[in-house]
Amino acid sequence: MSQIETLPIADWTPTVAAADTARYAAMLEAGKVLLLPRLRFDLRSDERRFLDPRWSDQKAKNISFDPATAQIKGAIGNAADLEDLRRLLERFHQRAVGVIRALFPEYAAQLRIARASFRPMPVAGRHASWRKDDSRLHVDAFPSRPNRGERILRVFSNVNPADLPRVWRVGEPFADLAARFLPRLPRQLPGSAGVMNALRITKSPRSAYDHYMLQLHDAMKADLAYQQSAPQQSVPFPAGGSWICFSDQASHAVMSGQYLFEQTLHLPVAALYDPASSPLRVLERLAGRALA
Repeated sequence: MSQIETLPIADWTPTVAAADTARYAAMLEAGKVLLLPRLRFDLRSDERRFLDPRWSDQKAKNISFDPATAQIKGAIGNAADLEDLRRLLERFHQRAVGVIRALFPEYAAQLRIARASFRPMPVAGRHASWRKDDSRLHVDAFPSRPNRGERILRVFSNVNPADLPRVWRVGEPFADLAARFLPRLPRQLPGSAGVMNALRITKSPRSAYDHYMLQLHDAMKADLAYQQSAPQQSVPFPAGGSWICFSDQASHAVMSGQYLFEQTLHLPVAALYDPASSPLRVLERLAGRALA
């Protein structure tokens, strides 16, 4: 069964019927990737100069916009250019947050807005350790920022000027991969969360949920046989299109592409239309105990 659902959304501030909202939410919360091939993020003619890797400072793989400070990081250029680039990222941030609020009104009051990013570098040829190799199937988890089950919701837009797709592999449903891997994952060592927090390895103590999600992320990437044989499909996300997913739930691998905008948002489990579908609740059912 495909993990991709295509939606006929072509406006960043769409009017959505209540029945469609519930249907779209059920897809998203089941771990599907929502493809919006007609939802284009347009750059003005003077902004198209930013479709070039030279704007990256090469220290970070992304140029990021922090909505809390309205500042960008990871870019180089003169003051006027950087201000134009900052405004471009801020506009994408506003569009992406707006479309989530329109599509999923139940989320709106409890969204926690994180950074937006522009990714000008090509995926192909990027060298990384196996843990950081995003061309391997994985679900997202944060090593230093425990979230105790809070969801990771992301909006992506492909703005490739050569009309090239951004290609992902999308894997099996979360419940299936969790049942496959959880029995082999080591338990959290007693006291380890406090020690790591005291040493400032983490920004807060890791819950058992955070521990298992990190172990799951690593176990998936380390298992090369799984990478080859896991149920999966190749998905070319078209230039001029957008897509949405819970990246802590949708198993994915990034294979190729260049020039992408992305917005991250966070959401508590209680704000979901169906909290039982969350990775936290799935893992708790499998483990037979509370994990956060």
